Amino acid sequence: MKIIGEKINGTRKRVAAAIAERDQTYIQDLAIKQSEAGANWLDVNAGTHPAQEPADLTWLIETIQAVVETPLCLDSANPTALQTVLPVVKKTPMINSISGEPERLEKILPIVAEHGCEVIALAMDDKKIPKTYEKRIEIIDAILAATRAAGVADGKVYVDPLVMTIATENQSANIACDTIRAVHEKYPEVHFTMGLSNISFGLPARKQINRAFLTLAMQAGLDSAIMDPLDKELVAAILTTELLLGRDRHCMNYVRASRKGLFDPPVKTG
Repeated sequence: MKIIGEKINGTRKRVAAAIAERDQTYIQDLAIKQSEAGANWLDVNAGTHPAQEPADLTWLIETIQAVVETPLCLDSANPTALQTVLPVVKKTPMINSISGEPERLEKILPIVAEHGCEVIALAMDDKKIPKTYEKRIEIIDAILAATRAAGVADGKVYVDPLVMTIATENQSANIACDTIRAVHEKYPEVHFTMGLSNISFGLPARKQINRAFLTLAMQAGLDSAIMDPLDKELVAAILTTELLLGRDRHCMNYVRASRKGLFDPPVKTG
């Protein structure tokens, strides 16, 4: 299970202020903590006006790369911003995201193909987010046809089934998991990711919901998530689920985490 650290996102008030004030210390602290917690990528979202985004995204990338070597996930639908920042990115990034929207496929997919990036593909088009998993599969079919035509291998595509809050759609978790299963059956090399906390928006005790949903989604085939790597209980849920799904050879990842004090209290091994 791979983690895309979610914290460097300009839609968060404190991060937005740090970007506006060019507060390197705050951004670098977020980058270091997420990297040390085991994030495989750091999501980088400037969240600013399209005209300002290239400069802000460039500053974020240079600020982050000064202190960590963790690969970045460039969270932008702005092709101008992506083209501007790619020359300063040290390691091939993931791009978040393309979708079934013709404009995104036309303008962002060529960037993905040219630079050999991994890419997140959203199960939506220019109309709306489909309410059924069957309709989402139709969109993913079209996206995969486009990525293949562009020379992007299935293994570089991370399908996002688009989790909606359970507060307004009580079948949201089921729809997301059904989408993952169906896509995995048709395209076994494709990966999966999602904004995990979307499921709990608007409800109390959100972390409880996030952890339970993560377990269900991993069983369905989720192998990545945009999430908070500093949430020890969530990381513990990942390790425990991998253990129970038979993905932790000799239980060593679980045991090592216990010895490092991830679980509270530490689990005794004999």
